[in-house]
Amino acid sequence: MFYKNLLINSNATIKDALKQLSKSGEKCLIVVDKKNKLLGTLTDGDVRRVILKGKLLKDKINNIYNKNPIHLIRGKYSLGQTKNIFLKEKIDVIPIIDNSLKVVDIVVFTDLYKKNNNQQRKFVKSLVIMAGGKGTRLEPFTTVLPKPLVPINGKPIIELIIEKFLENKVSNFIITLNYKSKILKAFFQEMKPKLNLSFIDEPKPLGTAGALSLLGNKIKKPFLVTNCDTIINVDTDDLLSFHVTNNNDLTLVASAKEYVVPYGTCKLTKKGYLQNILEKPKFDFLVSIGLYVINPNLIRLIPKNKTFNMIDLIQLAKRKKKQIGVYPIDDESWIDVGQWSEYRKAVDRLI
Repeated sequence: MFYKNLLINSNATIKDALKQLSKSGEKCLIVVDKKNKLLGTLTDGDVRRVILKGKLLKDKINNIYNKNPIHLIRGKYSLGQTKNIFLKEKIDVIPIIDNSLKVVDIVVFTDLYKKNNNQQRKFVKSLVIMAGGKGTRLEPFTTVLPKPLVPINGKPIIELIIEKFLENKVSNFIITLNYKSKILKAFFQEMKPKLNLSFIDEPKPLGTAGALSLLGNKIKKPFLVTNCDTIINVDTDDLLSFHVTNNNDLTLVASAKEYVVPYGTCKLTKKGYLQNILEKPKFDFLVSIGLYVINPNLIRLIPKNKTFNMIDLIQLAKRKKKQIGVYPIDDESWIDVGQWSEYRKAVDRLI
């Protein structure tokens, strides 16, 4: 099978690459010129590294991809050789070229190892869904329903969140509850989902991180935490691998977002005179989207029975010299449904 969506032109931008990696579902792109001549390979790790080093989303990929890619020549390889290369080099895709260096096919690791794909997953994954808030930004719906049950195209938000994480092989779900908790529990009793699900009842509203103190010793390994107003599509194996490989105590997932000021902005001299006008300038930001990986040892930092938000935990962890990492994802890999303006967009995107 030839994967056209794995080919990317060398003149593409970092933003283009991040978006294409997200849509393809693979971890590597094949870099080609206009005639599909092989130039190199570009991994999701390459892209994330340069974003974290301050490269702009509008920058070209031509200086960041691997210019000496492993490849096969059409008609001059065997299936056994291909499998050996995958296992030895630990890569995800191999381009196949003809004598003119044109990419004519691509071999993908998961195609060769479909039967063993589940064995490649290294992590037993637990997800804590923080669902105890009032959801005041979604009033008047939330004066009647808990925010997790606000529907989007016939399904409540929390069901959509769980479905996304089930697709990414999360096996254990823990939901923290406070506001209208009985209604939310009744929903799951009626729904009878076939998954490992448990609840934590907050005695009072404890903020976006306080309820984690109630986990006690239930979780022994790094676990995921998500808000209940974002629907996220992320490779949780890759996220957890990033967290562990970098020896992070906490990793926050951030969207690589480009913001365009819709006006001409004035740059002034030191004396206050006009120096020049920048027409609709663009700025890049990494925006926290409300998904985290946390080591169990950080639970001890969270005070008992006290309102405590995730930003409080992050700041306290920094003061304690804990290592905090950032995992960038494409801006189209998540949907914010926590306020009406974004809720309406979510309804359209999820049709």
